[in-house]
Amino acid sequence: MNRSAMEDLAKPRRRFKTGWAVAVVYVALAMLCAWAAGEWMAQRERRVQVDTIHRTLEVQVLALRGTADRYNQIPYVTAQHADMAALLQAPRNAALLARANRYLQDTSQRLGSNALYLMDANGLTLAASNWQEPDSFVGKSYVFRPYFKDAMEGREGFFYGVGSNTRIPGLFFSSPVKVGGVALGVVAIKVSLSDMENAWRRARDPVFLADQHGIIFLGSVPDWQYRATRPLAPDELQWVRRHRQYGDQTDFERVRWEQGGQADDGSFETLTALDGRDQQLLSISERVPEFGWTLVVMKDLTPVRWARWTGRALVALLAVVLLLAFKVAEQRERRYREMQRHRQELEQRVQARTAELQDAYAFRKAMGDSLVVGFRARDLKGRIIYVNPALCEITGYSADQLMGQLPPYPYWHPEDMERHWQDNDAVLSGSTSMNGFESRIRHRDGHDVVTMVYSAPLIDSHGHHSGWMSSVVDISEQKRAEEQQREQAAKMQRTGRLASMGEMASTLAHELSQPLMALVTYAGAARALAERGQQAALLETLTESSAQARRAADIVNRIRGFVRQQTPGFQAVQLADVVTNVLALMRPEIRQQQARVLTETDPTVPAVQADRLLLEQVVLNLVLNALQAMQGMAPADKVVEVRTGRDASEAWVRVADKGPGIAEQTAAQLFDPFFTTKPDGLGLGLKICRTTVEAHRGRLVVENRADGGAQFTVYLPLNP
Repeated sequence: MNRSAMEDLAKPRRRFKTGWAVAVVYVALAMLCAWAAGEWMAQRERRVQVDTIHRTLEVQVLALRGTADRYNQIPYVTAQHADMAALLQAPRNAALLARANRYLQDTSQRLGSNALYLMDANGLTLAASNWQEPDSFVGKSYVFRPYFKDAMEGREGFFYGVGSNTRIPGLFFSSPVKVGGVALGVVAIKVSLSDMENAWRRARDPVFLADQHGIIFLGSVPDWQYRATRPLAPDELQWVRRHRQYGDQTDFERVRWEQGGQADDGSFETLTALDGRDQQLLSISERVPEFGWTLVVMKDLTPVRWARWTGRALVALLAVVLLLAFKVAEQRERRYREMQRHRQELEQRVQARTAELQDAYAFRKAMGDSLVVGFRARDLKGRIIYVNPALCEITGYSADQLMGQLPPYPYWHPEDMERHWQDNDAVLSGSTSMNGFESRIRHRDGHDVVTMVYSAPLIDSHGHHSGWMSSVVDISEQKRAEEQQREQAAKMQRTGRLASMGEMASTLAHELSQPLMALVTYAGAARALAERGQQAALLETLTESSAQARRAADIVNRIRGFVRQQTPGFQAVQLADVVTNVLALMRPEIRQQQARVLTETDPTVPAVQADRLLLEQVVLNLVLNALQAMQGMAPADKVVEVRTGRDASEAWVRVADKGPGIAEQTAAQLFDPFFTTKPDGLGLGLKICRTTVEAHRGRLVVENRADGGAQFTVYLPLNP
């Protein structure tokens, strides 16, 4: 056989080997691509599930906060009712008791709460909304509950637990009933979260709430109720048992599950048994800090696994299609059929893509409709092209009434039209602040609504600026809360002044008695001199009487000026004058304490911008504290030093005493409200002093002196 024939026999063999090599490489590449595609689709589906869980978390957290916002102020409002304080002061008054029960019953029925009740200082329930029911709270003691203790200490109480009387769990809010600043009792309200729990149990995926100890107390899986997500420390378990938080449940087994580590997106996987079968769940937890709870939402990972296998199957199918396409080049007679098949596949993909776009639009619309923040989109001319239901609720106008409107819009406030035009021009010109601006609008029914408006440009799919999107937030309640806070601060300042004057009441009475007794003496002497006709002596006696009367009037005027409600506001004040006025007012107290006051004022200190009466109250409180710190010492050692001076940018007033100084263990709490070392003190004096000084943009510094005693220094800016 010649060489040419041998080469012809070897060619099919080489083609066979080459074909097998290509096939092996092709299959390997196809498997690698299938694996990569499966992982990509699984991660994509996982991100979708994570986004869904985050939306669910947002909705549930908003629902929890909505429930709290609805009920947490009810105990405070109820505590202000006159019958509550009256019943606490006269608990055996049958008429008061009947009236309080009816009021609590009516209020609870209107609010839809489980119970609204009043407890005395010992935790005993005096009146309740369920006073006529067999399981009434009346006569029951709840002194062991944390919400009762918090309220009696002056704080707003909050607690979730199982009712010790009804065995029904609920959310408790409480507030103290105060008379003269002293808590006489507590008003509490109980709210059930059963509607939320029932809604969770109708859902397909697990949702649950765990308390600060990790105990699941509310959720969609009954088997997890009152089980712990982590081991409980002995002190945590003792706390739950002591407060009977979950009734007869005192032991909390661990939930039977296995949890993996947390991913970058905050999710983690949980393996557990649900409905008698093992399930792998994707879980995300979110802290609800104002309650101290943790909300956990889980979703089945089956869609993720299906997405993985679907991606692999699709790539494998694509590999087969490519192989067939390659064969089409060798088999021309099947080309037309293959082209038709590819065209059908393309049409299906277009339909699928169209459906995806429609779903995406529906999703975005549903998301916008569910938000509590108002959204408004406008074109470049200011014409409204989109509003969500939240904006319609804020303004009172329907979407049909707002769509297509150009400025001025119907909800613009008639008294702020010029401001509205300025804000509108700023937004349309792109010069508005990223921090937003405040805008008052007029609701369709006539009431005013205060809003914050934030705007950002709308960019279309081609990258062109097509308009403006604005978010509108209703801050009316926040404004009202700020005004109430300002009123409370003013009341605290007045309380501090009255408390300070109360401590000096006895010595002031003693001081007034001297000029009054002198007036009586001079009056008797004047009568006798008039009968004798001694005109010169009579004139001298009347002059002394006038001086004593002016002295008494001066003392009264100083007291009236110090305790009056209104202050003159900020003005130029000399620190030396403040010290002089305070020491004149406190002269009786200083004399009674048998103390000495050494003053040293710097005449070069310029005037500072301050409220004179508030600044005098601060200095008076500091001098009074210095005198009280030296009680029990020998009169010769009772020395209070009051000095004024200045630094580079600050003026200062310093009050120092020779007392024992400030103990290290009390220094950290010195400025805390209601903390006091005096048997009859309120614990508000130093807190009000620091608040007042900080309101003047200054600072209050306290330190122990090297030679004994303490000194307080008030620093005020020279150029505020």
